Parts: sequence; C-alpha cells; structure tokens
Amino acid sequence: MDIVARAATSFGNDPALITPGRSWSFAEIDAESARIAAAFASEGIGKGDIVAIVAPNSPPMLLTLMALLRVGAVAAPVNHRFPAVHIEGVLQRLAPRMTLTDPAAGFSSSTVTVELRQFVTAALAGDATSFTAAADSERPVSIIHTSASSGIPKAALHSFSNHWHNALGSAENLPFGPGDCWLLSLPLYHIGGYSLIFKCLAGGGAIAAGCPGLTLEEAVTALPVTHLSLVPTQLYRMLRATQGSAILKGMKAILLGGSAASAALLEAAVTSGLPLYLTYGSTEMGSQVSTSTGPIDAPATDSGRILPFREAAISPDGEILVKGPCLFLGYLEPNGVRRSRDADGWFHTGDVGSISDDGRLTVLGRRDSMFISGGENIHPEEIEKALAAISGIEEALVVPVPDREYGMRPSAWIRVAAGTGVDDGKIASIIGAELGRLKTPVAFNRVTEWVTIAGSAKIDRGWYRKQVTGE
Repeated sequence: MDIVARAATSFGNDPALITPGRSWSFAEIDAESARIAAAFASEGIGKGDIVAIVAPNSPPMLLTLMALLRVGAVAAPVNHRFPAVHIEGVLQRLAPRMTLTDPAAGFSSSTVTVELRQFVTAALAGDATSFTAAADSERPVSIIHTSASSGIPKAALHSFSNHWHNALGSAENLPFGPGDCWLLSLPLYHIGGYSLIFKCLAGGGAIAAGCPGLTLEEAVTALPVTHLSLVPTQLYRMLRATQGSAILKGMKAILLGGSAASAALLEAAVTSGLPLYLTYGSTEMGSQVSTSTGPIDAPATDSGRILPFREAAISPDGEILVKGPCLFLGYLEPNGVRRSRDADGWFHTGDVGSISDDGRLTVLGRRDSMFISGGENIHPEEIEKALAAISGIEEALVVPVPDREYGMRPSAWIRVAAGTGVDDGKIASIIGAELGRLKTPVAFNRVTEWVTIAGSAKIDRGWYRKQVTGE
C-alpha cells in the first residue's frame, strides 16, 4: 500500500501538516514526498535499504520519512541528543546505505553523510516523481531504538503492518480525522513521535509541528492543536504554566503515558477539566497497547483497556506479555533480526502488572527496577505512588541504595510543592504505617528539576541510581 497516495485520494485538500508558517494539504504532501522518493530512487535507495537520519523534528524530516515509506526503504531516525560517540556507535551497527544529518542536530560524523535539508530542497526543486512504490504490507519500514540512558539501545525493527494496525486500533478507541490536529510533541526517533505519521495518513488528521525553540505552551498556543501526547513531567509543567490549564482544557484529547502518573497530578488534571486519556505502550508494540476508553473523571491506577489488534496476558510471575499484528519483527543485530518471542508468540515486556476481569491493564512497575531488601521483593513504583499521595509531594522517584544488613534499602528523590515544608520524619512515619519498615526510604532527597533521559521528558532512573550507589 502506498499510504501517502491513498491519503491524498481520501483527504485531498484537508490539512496534513501545519507549522506556524505554513500548512500542507494531503495532496501537497503526496506531491512533495513523491519528489523526495524519486530522489532516493535516483540514488539507488529502494526496498529494504536502511537510511539513517540524525536530525531534530522538522517538516523536511517528516516529508523524508514519508518518502522512505513510499520507496520501501527502512527509516532509522537516531536520537541526535546522545553524545557523538554514542551516535557513531549506532550508525556503525546500522550500517545504513545513506545517512542524512541536520546541522541543527550539532552532530558531525567521520563517515560520509548527506545534509537532510539540502537533499530535500534539491529534490523539491526538480520535477522528477518516478519511483517504484512499495506495496508489501509486511515489509520492514522503520528502526526505532529503545530508550537507553546507558549501555546500548536496542534497534526495534517494525513492518508497515505493525504501524498500520497500531494506528487503526488507536483510532477505533480515539478517532483522529479531518479537522483534528495532533501536536508532534515527541521526537520522531521516539515511537510515540513516529507513530503520528501513520495516525495522520490513516485517519486524515493533521500533524502540527512547532518551530525549534518553542516551548510546549507556545507551540500549543501558536497551532490549532486538538490532540496532544504528554508524559507526566510535561503535564506537570503545563499545569504550572500561567495559561497551561486553560490551554489544555480546550483540547479534544490528551494522551498521558510514558511512566506512572501520581494521584496528585491526575487529581489536578481532572479538577481542571482536562480531557485526559491514560495509556500504556512500548516501542516493540508500535506505541499504544492500552488506553482509556474516554476521558478519566477521577484519578485512576489502570492504563485503560487493551486496544484492537493487540493481545495481552499476565505470566505466572506477573510479567505483562503482548502479541498481535502490532508486535515488531524483532531486534536488528549484526547477525540479522532476533525475534524476541517465546514459543507461544508472546513478547515479554519486562513490565509487571495485572489485567482486571473487564480488561483494564494496570502496570505496577519494571521487573528490572525491582530489588530485594531483607529477602523481600521491593517495587520502587509502589513506594513512589505512596509518596506522591502525601500532601505537599508532587513527584517521587525511588532507587535502591546498598545496605550492609539488608542488602539494599530504598532511597527517595522527591519534588515538593513550592512553599511546602514536608518533614522527613513525617513522611517516613506515613510510609512506614502504610507499607512497612522495609519499604520506607532511608533518605528523602529534594529536587527542583528532574534529570531526564537524553531526548525525552522521562526521568532518568539510572542516573539517580548512580548517585546513591557511586557507580
């Protein structure tokens, strides 16, 4: 399927891409991406060829990703905010046929690269539109790397079908069509950002792309945004902004995921009348796995119901398992693609959770975040939720600290509301009474701003763990 040509036929002059300075219709996206696709074809780029892109979000990057879809190449957008040596390592492992870069990324490579904007400008200046459109729905189309604050990120390979079914299932729960506009608030090298391309082309809604340097508040104000994807830290900042609540209240839908949100944050959102949908997803499943069936009207602990074209189950030891048409092809490695499924086709997410009788998925935490203290399994997320429920504490993070007697003990990092004096002894007393002594943090470190994983708004749990372990 040539998804771009199909969208042009279906949605024609409806807006597909909106920036503060210009709007592209689906017909214009079709014409411009066809020229870029022809330029790739003239360079010998075709089905199965990997093209790496090291660049921040921009209209040229969006058009390029659509062009690569059309010629059947495999797009590999790379996190440009990682250190140069890290990016070089990723490129070396990918061994792409072509690497496109943007000076705005601040990255220069020792290998041959092509400047993204120059490539796109030259393609659009010509009138060539000849290329062989790829039609195989099972063809690989993207490589999205999993988040990694340290070590080597894993290269998740997705097919066209994976992304297509993810978009279709999402739309059955939360329609996104002509007249709607979803802000590209996540980078295109993130699964949540890349998935917007398929949401747009499948449903007919527009993608809104802000200019570099614009804050989230400024971008939402400057563009006709109706839909928004946020992680809890972004929602927290927006609610603290001068007009944040008023701006968000005007949205049709705000998708909140990425990590657990505190009850206090959800209560603030509900009280402000925000159309908040909770969601759980993963890179390997093409983004969303479960989502609220409608805006929540009270703080919730679950992440909604499993969406169409997904299956989920809980293993005997509590791990969340997923499969279905959205599940990726596998991890790209030097020796080929490693299919990360068990004998029954399930992918083991590494998350611990439960599914209610009516199909609501609750995520309790990460298996790799769990530690043992005095012989008991400790899930940091359980303590974090209890801390965030205490008046005056807005957000919390818990990591293990070595202990001679217990092996490990929890240590907390907390952000408190301005002007609030929250006493450590009182906090310890509340947590001790609710969760017990073993789960009571041995220290409560204050933070004003979180250290986040490069290129995202997710708190970097690994960084905080290193602070207390001395690794």
